[in-house]
Parts: sequence; structure tokens; C-alpha cells
Amino acid sequence: MPKLSSVLLQLTSNVKPTDPRSLLGNEIPGFAIFDNKLLMASDNDFTHFPIESNPPLEEVLREREAVLTEEEETEETEEIENEKTTGDRNVVFIYNTHNRESFLPHLPNESDPNAAMHGEINITKVSDRLSEALERKGIGTQVDNTDFGQLLNEREMEYHQSYEVSRDVVAEAVAGNKEIQYMFDLHRDALRRDKTTKTIEGEDYAQILFVIGTGHPNYEQNLKVATELHGLIEEAYPGMSRGVFQKDGSGGNNGVYNQDLADSALLIEFGGVDNTMEELYRSADALAEVFSSYYWDAEAVQSN
Repeated sequence: MPKLSSVLLQLTSNVKPTDPRSLLGNEIPGFAIFDNKLLMASDNDFTHFPIESNPPLEEVLREREAVLTEEEETEETEEIENEKTTGDRNVVFIYNTHNRESFLPHLPNESDPNAAMHGEINITKVSDRLSEALERKGIGTQVDNTDFGQLLNEREMEYHQSYEVSRDVVAEAVAGNKEIQYMFDLHRDALRRDKTTKTIEGEDYAQILFVIGTGHPNYEQNLKVATELHGLIEEAYPGMSRGVFQKDGSGGNNGVYNQDLADSALLIEFGGVDNTMEELYRSADALAEVFSSYYWDAEAVQSN
């Protein structure tokens, strides 16, 4: 039985004597909103927990100057022949609920992480890159290009309602394509470079983080896929994956993230506000490599 002093401390301060993270939750801004379930992490640094910025919609939609190098604008993945193919079936669906999330290295007049937003140079380019890489691995992919920021504006909604509008698009996609087996919602974390970058064999990679919403009863399959992919990434690209993070609906979190609409639905944080497209593309190619092996191995098992 816990000591009375421990019980009183927890009731009056939300500090759990057996969990040092609860103390951090009172000291680090934004930390307390998390359910503190970071699984399969590459390290135990709690400051690596994801940070989701929630700027006013007008800040999200504000026009900004953005730049890309010629290499980043035109770079394509290498041609890879693959005997295996899904044919005309698009089995992966990729979208971006926060499609305007951008990166400070490409916004020359911005220094505020919360203002790292742009209508074109943003996380959608990473989705396109991942799609191209998967296609070259024989995996048919469907990418949604909806500008959810603009859609929110048209519907007179706020940025925190982004998942409400993306849900309609995802539901329509799932209903219209029964071949979808995996669903990826790509985001950009608001953490800084030292928390979102890993050097592997002399090259910098934007780290990724799998986020699983536990605010619905059927999240176990999503968690299983994320955990397995994290393990495979650790083998091939040690440290590129920051881990698997579970978020429930407490503290104002969405807690579902449209992941109840399909099996094997993942939210993937790609890098942070300080990562470059070169680093992000490198990680997208690496994820495609790992996922393609995972996908074809699963297909082989199912066909037996």
C-alpha cells in the first residue's frame, strides 16, 4: 500500500513519486499534455517527446518567402528495378493533415519555429518523395494533396480542428479504394535540430517518430506495425527512428488521428523545424527501403 504522503503528493501536485517524468511534466512547458508513453525509443531522453505547435490559422496561411536549392527541387530517387509489384493497386495512402508545416532552413525571413509554415515548400514534398521511393520498390501509392489549411479557412474553422477536415478526405479515400492497406499521415515536429537529426555513416538524416493514437479501441494493429517498423529501422539505420509514441485523448490531444478509419494507419513525424529537404529526402528513401522489405515479407506470409 502506498504511503499516505505519496498519495497526497500525487493528488495535490500531479507528481507521482515513482515516476520522475511526472515531475518533468510540471517543469517543462507542454510536457504535461502527454500520456508519457514513449516505447521502443533509441534513448531515454524525455525531452525528445514530440512537440505540436498550434499557431493561429492566419499565421499558418500567411505568405512567406521560401527557397529550395536546384538539387532539392529536382532531385529524384535512383531507378530501382523490382520484380515484385502491386500492379495498378495503390496499397499505401499518404496525406498531410498539417500540410503547411515547413522548415526554417527554407524560410530565409523566419526564425520562429511556430511560424515555420508555407503553402508549397512544406511537408508535402516529403510525402511526394516517399511516394516516389515506394513506387520504385513496386508499391503503388496514392498521395492526397488537399490544402487543409485553406480548407479550414474556407469553412471558418480553427487550426486545432485540422483532423476534423482531414478525416473527411481520409474516409472518402478509404471508401473509394478498397486496396489501401497502409495509411501514413506525415507531419513535421516542432523540436529543434539537436533532437531531430541523426548522423549515420557521415550523412545527416531527419529522424522520424511514429505516433499512435490510443483514443479508440482498435489501436493495437497500428501499434504493432509502428513497433515492427521501428525495430527494422533500428537494424538498418540505427538512431533514425526516435521511437513509437502513444497519445490518448487527454490534455486536449486528438488521440485518434484518423487511425480508426483503417488498419495499419500511422502518423509519422519527419524531422523538425531545422531539418533540410536533403535530410528529409534521405530519410524518406530510407523509410521506403525498410517499409518495402516489411511489406513484401508480409505479402509472402499471407500468400502461403
